[in-house]
Amino acid sequence: MDRDFLLSTDTAQVLYHEYAASMPIVDYHCHVSPRDIYEDKRFENISQVWLSGDHYKWRIMRSNGVEERYITGEASDRDKFQRFAECLPRAIGNPMYHWCHLELKKYFGYEGILNGNTAQEVWNLTLEKLKKPDMSARGLIAGSNVAFIGTTDDPVDSLEWHEKLLADETMKTVVAPSFRPDKALNIEKAGWKEYMEALSEVSGIRIEGIDTLEAALKNRMEYFAAHGCKASDHGLDRMIYRRGERKEADAIVKKGLAGEPVSVEETEILKTSLLLFCAAQYYRLGWVMQLHYNCMRNPNTAMFDKLGPDTGFDCIGPDNGSAKLAGLLDALYKENTLPRTILYSLDSADNAFLDTLIGSFQGPEIAGKLQHGSAWWFHDNKQGMREQLISLANLSLLGNFVGMLTDSRSFLSYTRHEYFRRILCDLIGSFIENGEYPADMETAGGLVQDICYYNAMRYFRLEE
Repeated sequence: MDRDFLLSTDTAQVLYHEYAASMPIVDYHCHVSPRDIYEDKRFENISQVWLSGDHYKWRIMRSNGVEERYITGEASDRDKFQRFAECLPRAIGNPMYHWCHLELKKYFGYEGILNGNTAQEVWNLTLEKLKKPDMSARGLIAGSNVAFIGTTDDPVDSLEWHEKLLADETMKTVVAPSFRPDKALNIEKAGWKEYMEALSEVSGIRIEGIDTLEAALKNRMEYFAAHGCKASDHGLDRMIYRRGERKEADAIVKKGLAGEPVSVEETEILKTSLLLFCAAQYYRLGWVMQLHYNCMRNPNTAMFDKLGPDTGFDCIGPDNGSAKLAGLLDALYKENTLPRTILYSLDSADNAFLDTLIGSFQGPEIAGKLQHGSAWWFHDNKQGMREQLISLANLSLLGNFVGMLTDSRSFLSYTRHEYFRRILCDLIGSFIENGEYPADMETAGGLVQDICYYNAMRYFRLEE
């Protein structure tokens, strides 16, 4: 992992070092806590900043036969780190191996290799480094040159910490909420009725049917807009699109409020109705809509019952929702309510489909109005990123891409942008070295800087 890590040509090295490396980061989709940012959280040891809440690392440990007590259980932070360090050498070809060493090098100045034998050395080094003033949450953000952070927030959230961050003149990085209304749409899942009660209370609108549910969501969108929201995000297990009559949607809401089970068909009718409504509101507010789909949540039901969601037991869930996604976009396009939209499928087989679909619904409002989002979750590795970038280049306009995001809960994950930028520069450098693009560094470097930073700034209207 020297200066030219992943940069296989002279051109790639120039593009990265002279154009990409110094660009600020727009982390438009992540899961860091705004409270931790405001309170400038500090970490006692590397396990707290690395292993707490990181289901990527948890999966590696489980795959190596580590007992759960060393992963999410009661074992000490030192013992958990030791077990992870012992697993890491087995992760050859896994992005976690690269991410970990990039983070150790950038934030702790460690040039060695982490394994079971060096774990104590790394533990001691990081223990001392984490005591330094610039290793707090805010220090890590500033030191990583982060211009914008888009957190992920529930409609019922008070946004108290965002309010405090907005009022804090010492906070130079813009931190904005993103509207994530999954719980309002998931009528088929446990807790929906109780969630409606919470949404009713926070919005001041008693939810009794589809009209009042939409009114409550609109109320919260206005609240989010007043707190600087730039984007929404929907996590869909699979893509859905089933139109129904408005009276059907109303009856389905009332059925759910009564605690009665709803069918798959009824679930799809309500979700479609609410997706169309939400998208129209996003268009009105000038927000970006993000759609994540094709994830199978919690196939290991025993561990879900034990540990709950987001603990590292999800997987790719292939489902051919191409016609449904096209139907949703078509309906919005016809009504002139299609917002700027980023599409992410957890099934990489959808790459070519997405890259051709977005070309069917572009508009004059902005270059690249519809985007194929960066390689997501299980695909944010070297091969996954290259496949997404090559498909986008082949079938759309790579130069309009809004680039990378962390999708992470860790303040050390900004090196994922470095990882992406190195891969991007290596790919574009290969195009130039192969004679597929002119060796015009001003033009090629400008494209790299656009993809790393400027496109996202324009797309999310962060320059306004």
